[in-house]
Amino acid sequence: MKKVNLFALITLFSASMLFAQKRELKSQASVCGQFHKKYCKLEKEKDEDESWQYNSQSRSGLFSQGMNSKIRCVIYKGMDYRLTLCAETALGDKLNFKIYDAKTSELLFDNASAENAQMFEFQSSSTRPIIIEVFVPEGATEAGNALKAKDAACLGLLIEHKKTDTQGFSKY
Repeated sequence: MKKVNLFALITLFSASMLFAQKRELKSQASVCGQFHKKYCKLEKEKDEDESWQYNSQSRSGLFSQGMNSKIRCVIYKGMDYRLTLCAETALGDKLNFKIYDAKTSELLFDNASAENAQMFEFQSSSTRPIIIEVFVPEGATEAGNALKAKDAACLGLLIEHKKTDTQGFSKY
């Protein structure tokens, strides 16, 4: 009987330890879960068009300097897209991103050629998959930053879309 009680006690203790570890890993992964929704929003002017809609392909993640990550998205014909990249100061402000055609691997945009702009708007002439590659360079923070260069911080990629405005004369 003592062996059964001891076995039950060990099993219960092991299960509670596994549950606690699983919960801690889940909370670490969700640290940045909605970062893009909170911090990547642009300040809107009074007369600015408010038809941009949140795209569910937007993502946030935990990054460190020197890290590279890719996300695959589908863009649709007849839509305008706005990509906004934002991060906590520990990652610096020189974040790089590139957009590739997923089928041909053709480079469509590189923000390094646009003075590291963290926002990019474009129209899609066809429906196709794209790959957005984000790179956080080494040493992107100032030396006086309280966080070490290798510490992880949140980074968000906000994708917004809207129907492309009709150009020229409308149909009669």
